[in-house]
Amino acid sequence: MGPEVTLLFVVVAVIVVALIFDFTNGFHDSANAMAGPIATGALKPRTAVFLAAVLNLVGACLSTAVAKTISNGFFDDRLITAPIVLAGLIGAIIWNLLTWLLGLPSSSSHALFGGLIGAVVVGAGISSVNGPVVVSKVLLPALAAPLVAGIGAALATRLAYRITRKTPSGQSQAGFKYGQAFTASLVALAHGTSDGQKTMGVITLVLVAANLQTAGTGPQWWVILAAGVAIGLGTYSGGWRIMRTMGKGIVEIETPQGAAAGAATTATILASSHLGFGLSTTHVATGSILGSGLGRPGGEVRWTVARKMLVAWLLTLPGAGLVGGLAALLSDQGLAGVIILLVLLAVGCGIIFAVSRRNTITRSNVTEGRDVFVLASAAPTSFADDPRTPGKVPTKGASR
Repeated sequence: MGPEVTLLFVVVAVIVVALIFDFTNGFHDSANAMAGPIATGALKPRTAVFLAAVLNLVGACLSTAVAKTISNGFFDDRLITAPIVLAGLIGAIIWNLLTWLLGLPSSSSHALFGGLIGAVVVGAGISSVNGPVVVSKVLLPALAAPLVAGIGAALATRLAYRITRKTPSGQSQAGFKYGQAFTASLVALAHGTSDGQKTMGVITLVLVAANLQTAGTGPQWWVILAAGVAIGLGTYSGGWRIMRTMGKGIVEIETPQGAAAGAATTATILASSHLGFGLSTTHVATGSILGSGLGRPGGEVRWTVARKMLVAWLLTLPGAGLVGGLAALLSDQGLAGVIILLVLLAVGCGIIFAVSRRNTITRSNVTEGRDVFVLASAAPTSFADDPRTPGKVPTKGASR
């Protein structure tokens, strides 16, 4: 196999793996928009994910600011090769699937950035990473955005309950259900403008690295369309494990909270996308949900779950980076190393999927109970009757 054919094979492999990551991003993050309306009954599960999928696709086609940041700003593209990008994507995919298996709403964006940074450091040297851009476009937004969204959601929730305190409960609940469905749709659209672009940026990066596209240019139309379709299909598949965590595990959401959290999440994501920030929509959505719990009079926030999620957030960049760095050691071994990486990726995905079948969560049981870390015991437990409710006893051996 000649060098040109080898390069073309690697580039095609990277594009396919990038779209696979985009698919995992879709089902990993579908809860960001739709966990709230599903938990409150504002939308039926299948309707919610279909709506989110369509809006993710539309959003992915609306802007390319984040894609240009990734393809032109994070790394020295003169030193980046297609196998290095492949290694970074593998780190991101494996981390995404592991956190999905555990029902942890960690950041797909940070998994991607961590995987790429780890692969680039090992494959091209630490000088190839543009540190100031990573700090300004990833790390600082990771700290500020959830806080801003949380404060906004808390204030909006407090205001919503205050305005409707004299309104009959049935009327206010009906109105807020419509409002929650609307704001959730806006979150899905905003998610497409942010996360949909990240895969576009990666594909553009590898095309530039392979001299198949001019450096400094944005994603081509077919890249935009392919990335939008991939994230839309991933969203439609559901991501029900994380949906339960976001909708039931952190805060018991009521419709006013859901509407307020959705509005705060949308505003934060759209502002960040406009500025080209590599924002984590998961962090923003979680911050909004926590804020809505604090803003609701008498609301309960399960801080134990929140702390576990925070640990997962802190581990995502270094964890995905470690996997990406190890993968880069293989990707440096030429075509044979690339093939081995692809085989290992397929095997790893197969193992994770097989383990997930021991504890199945689907659209039919996603709103049952609120326990979120679904691999806590070898014998799965059915939470159709919440074990925290007096007199309810979980049933051993039932699927979840």
